[in-house]
Amino acid sequence: MSQRGEEKRVEKIKETARQAAKSETASPRIQWYRTVVFRIALVSIILSFATLTFFVETTPSFPVDLQITRGIQSIDSPLFAGFMRLISWAGFFPQSAVITLLVGFTFYIFGFHWESVTAMLAGFTSSAINELVKYLIQRPRPGADLVNVFEVLKSYSFPSGHVMFYVSLFGFVWYLVYTLLKRSLSRSLLLAFFGALLCLVGISRIYLGQHWASDVLGAYLLGSLVLIGMIFLHQWGKDRFFVKRPSLKKE
Repeated sequence: MSQRGEEKRVEKIKETARQAAKSETASPRIQWYRTVVFRIALVSIILSFATLTFFVETTPSFPVDLQITRGIQSIDSPLFAGFMRLISWAGFFPQSAVITLLVGFTFYIFGFHWESVTAMLAGFTSSAINELVKYLIQRPRPGADLVNVFEVLKSYSFPSGHVMFYVSLFGFVWYLVYTLLKRSLSRSLLLAFFGALLCLVGISRIYLGQHWASDVLGAYLLGSLVLIGMIFLHQWGKDRFFVKRPSLKKE
């Protein structure tokens, strides 16, 4: 092939790449719209958590919490109770620490080194923040005289550590699976699995009598803020640290 023909071929490849990149990039108007929606959502989460924390701090208990717990605990089934215990199992120490390390190790051995670091940070940061907020608020857990408490825990109640841990770690894993893996049945199953964990853990904490619904709601809000922070950290560092990684972009 002549030099001129080779140049044309290279230029054609570059043009194809430019067109593909252009098709994957949203228009400035759509980008602006997404930015506005995200900022509104972020401010809403912060204000909601601050408001809920204020009421939890100033109000001993909410009647709606008791109604919700009794409603969920009206499901009288040993099978359901065992399932709720299973859902909550991963959130207790030392399981939570071991699972965080295993998640990080799994990403590392597959070549996603920065993802490994940020995933472990998500799990451990969530636990640290949860302990700090619990210490500051010092809300008692539900009493056995009001609801059925499957196991008495000595730590404080607001916000739920399990829910925060699941949202921060498993939510971050959900994000990584969605952004890194190609569309496939296995990817869909993983997304469904981690999504189900995020939804069910809140119900399990209420059913087991170890948290009020307001504890769970606060944990979802605060855990979402931690998750957003971890996603921003991942995006900021992915082109700075451990740059070499497997190529598993979506088709």
